[in-house]
Amino acid sequence: MTNEELWALFPIILSEHRAEWAKFYEQEKDTIISALGTKNITRINHMGSTSVPGLVAKPTIDILLEIPTDTDIPFLTATLISIGYICNTQPNNPAPHLMFMKGYTPQGFREQAVHLHVRFPGDWDELYFRDYLRSHPETAEAYGKLKQNLKLRYEHNRDAYTEAKTGFIQETTRLARKELENKHATLSTSL
Repeated sequence: MTNEELWALFPIILSEHRAEWAKFYEQEKDTIISALGTKNITRINHMGSTSVPGLVAKPTIDILLEIPTDTDIPFLTATLISIGYICNTQPNNPAPHLMFMKGYTPQGFREQAVHLHVRFPGDWDELYFRDYLRSHPETAEAYGKLKQNLKLRYEHNRDAYTEAKTGFIQETTRLARKELENKHATLSTSL
C-alpha cells in the first residue's frame, strides 16, 4: 500500500484522555514481561500522549521497551509476534531498529492500538517529554490544542502531522532535560 492508502485507512484520530489507557498499559506490560522474561528487558515505560493524564491523544498506547544489547533478536521478534504483534523494521530508528504494532488490520484499526518501540538502553527524549507534560499541565494543554489544530489539517497525512509537532516537542524536551537533568540516564529497572 502507498502512504496515502495507509493514511486513508488509518487516519489521525484524537480522543479525550481515558483512565483505562494506564490500565491497558499495565496489562500489556505484564504480557510482554511474561512472554520475554525479565532477563530480556532492561526497562519498560509507558510513553506518548496516552501516558499523560488529561492530555488529548491518539488512542494508541506507546511503550518503550529497552533490551540488553546482547538480546537474541530473532527470539524477541518471534516471541512478540506470538503474542499478537506485527514486526515493523525501522532502519531510521535507534538500534535495534524495530517497532512492533497491535491493533492494525487490513480493514483498519481493531481493538486497542499499541506501538512497542524496542531500543537498546539509553537516555531517551520521549521519557523527559512525558515527565515534563505530566508536571506542567499548561504545557500539556498547549500541546493538546496544537494536536487538535494539526489534526484538522493533516488527518490523512501522518508524516506531515508528526513533522508539524516537531518544533514544540523539541523545545519542550530541551526544557525538560534542563529541569530534570539526567533523570533517565541511570538505568533503573522499571518493571
